[in-house]
Amino acid sequence: MQNSRSKPCSCPSLKLREVASMYFTMVAAFLVILVVALQGSAPRKSDFPYKVPLDPQGLLELSWNVSYPEQAVHFQLLIRDLRFGLLFGMSDRGEFENADLAVLWSDGHSSYFGDAWSDAKGQLHMDSQQDYQLLGARRAPEGLYLLFRRAFSTCDPKDYLIEDGTVHLIYGILEKPVRSLQAINVSALHGGLQRVQLLKPNISIPELPSDMKTMEITAPDVVIPSQETTYWCYMAELPEGFPKHHIIMYEPVVTAGNEALVHHMEVFQCAAQFDSFPHYNGPCDSKMKPDRLNYCRHVLAAWAMGAQAFYYPEEAGLAFGGPGSSRYLRLEIHYHNPLVFKGRRDSSGIRLYYTATLRPYDAGIMELGLVYTPVMAIPPAEDSFTLTGYCTDKCTQLALPAAGIRIFASQLHTHLAGRKVVTVLSRDGRERQVVNADRHYSPHFQEIRMLKEVVAVFPGDELITTCTYNTEDRSRATVGGFGILEEMCVNYVHYYPQTQLELCKSAVDPGFLHRYFNLVNRFNDEEICMCPQVSVPQQFYSIPWNTFNRDVLKSLYGFAPISMHCNKSSAVRFPGEWEKQPLPSITERLREPVPRCPPAPEPQPAAPVPLNLGQLRR
Repeated sequence: MQNSRSKPCSCPSLKLREVASMYFTMVAAFLVILVVALQGSAPRKSDFPYKVPLDPQGLLELSWNVSYPEQAVHFQLLIRDLRFGLLFGMSDRGEFENADLAVLWSDGHSSYFGDAWSDAKGQLHMDSQQDYQLLGARRAPEGLYLLFRRAFSTCDPKDYLIEDGTVHLIYGILEKPVRSLQAINVSALHGGLQRVQLLKPNISIPELPSDMKTMEITAPDVVIPSQETTYWCYMAELPEGFPKHHIIMYEPVVTAGNEALVHHMEVFQCAAQFDSFPHYNGPCDSKMKPDRLNYCRHVLAAWAMGAQAFYYPEEAGLAFGGPGSSRYLRLEIHYHNPLVFKGRRDSSGIRLYYTATLRPYDAGIMELGLVYTPVMAIPPAEDSFTLTGYCTDKCTQLALPAAGIRIFASQLHTHLAGRKVVTVLSRDGRERQVVNADRHYSPHFQEIRMLKEVVAVFPGDELITTCTYNTEDRSRATVGGFGILEEMCVNYVHYYPQTQLELCKSAVDPGFLHRYFNLVNRFNDEEICMCPQVSVPQQFYSIPWNTFNRDVLKSLYGFAPISMHCNKSSAVRFPGEWEKQPLPSITERLREPVPRCPPAPEPQPAAPVPLNLGQLRR
């Protein structure tokens, strides 16, 4: 939610009120005329380059474009089976409570469009400031097209602030006519949510070389399991003797009809230390999956619903093939099938574009954040608990070239408790730039995102990654680790030129954590066993999580020295002393951007825009 606006010193005169009323009446009339005028005009696909199905059946399809000069998003919503209207909007985590909504509804005779908001109980209210601006509507053989506009920031405290990162879109279909907006019962709606990145970066597409070839890594006509969630794994391999190439672009290949089921996909390259990998085609969590497939973890490509093609900068490409590179690849597809369709066949995957004409630089992928270790833990029943991982100046000074590196893309990653991830570049103790931030992060929506601007990192810089977690639904501590109920805090940054530095992460010093356990023992009635055979997770699980123990752990993570992992691709640390390293000292932090809002006018009663949509289907 945005900050509340300040109230004006005086109310407008009666004459001004009358003028305003006449103005809004004229606008409403103009929009009705515009609706009629648009009945025969079809919007071009190029006008709305981004597209995503909202519901599993594909009855609602959202397209949009982003205007950075206007600081606005233009939406086109295709409703294939219009009944008595729908709700569309945004909320913090995809809830229908405290949501910012555009509503189309019918009383059975007339139809209306309006900007609304829902309170903490889900009750709808017409917004006094109508910021979802209707641009038009038209019927077509495939359904009703609804066009509207929304500014990024509206200075309305009831509105959602559209910003970089994940946006949780919500929708609800009205099955029956309603006499008014306030009569809509959101708890009775057939609805759902879809996660997207609305604010796509405005990046020019590099020219592609004439010798470019393509390779499709796709599922071999698999039958999608009739369950809500499936992760499917398929092993592929490059031809024998495949020489070094550069991947310069990739894009999704989604089987027609399965657009609403294929949630996200990734292609991983396997570890070069093994000469061969077994063939496999089946669920990733199956007991039949060979353990060796766990060594296929190097990301070559990642796509999530709503994303378009990914382009590398014209001066760099991602190397694959050749000596020291595994021929084996693992495709992983997340199928989201909430309606439990049976018998759907799928051959989706990712199309790689590559060239034998190598670009000046190999692109690299570096891990930032926290080491996968149980010494970093989150107490239970926390609504917002932060952990921070550091890539220190000592590591970058040693491992980066004098000319530095350029970060052009980023993939944030946590497990199920993650709610927010931010990586900041610090230089000389001052935060200089946000590398990537997702303040509405969801572990169910992870993709490699091209950055709006390239971030230059030089020797001596620090990269600080902070993750925020919610464990309100958990009764015991959540420790760091690889398990889905354990946690991670990672930013995979894509950069060039590639260096030997593959991992730059930290964790609290184990000795200081041991002192914490001793302190907890001294100040609590229940003793925690400090025996050598008791693991760190077991010690965390046995802590009585009172306010004191929570605050002390939070304080420990904020001042205790760290163990730095400044690692080469061989998993060996760079030479140097990396234990008990001091936390970076930050003397100046970046300020949160604050929208510039003019003085708020006195709230006026808002009226919905009437629409002539003809007789709606009963």
